[in-house]
Amino acid sequence: MPQGVIKKLVPQRGFGFISGQHDDVFFHQSAVVDPRFEDLHEGQIVEYLLEEEKASAERGFGPRAVSVRQV
Repeated sequence: MPQGVIKKLVPQRGFGFISGQHDDVFFHQSAVVDPRFEDLHEGQIVEYLLEEEKASAERGFGPRAVSVRQV
């Protein structure tokens, strides 16, 4: 599993970005496995899986992080 650092959290909107090995990766609060989204903070190291969504690719967005876990 790739690892990265939480670069930005937008708690009122329920999403954030992980600074990964190549590019920043979007994640939604529903993708967080452990701990809860509310317990995450910027600068925290996490591991995740990448998922490419066809609709995202068509709009020019890259993959998103799923199964986000605290390291």
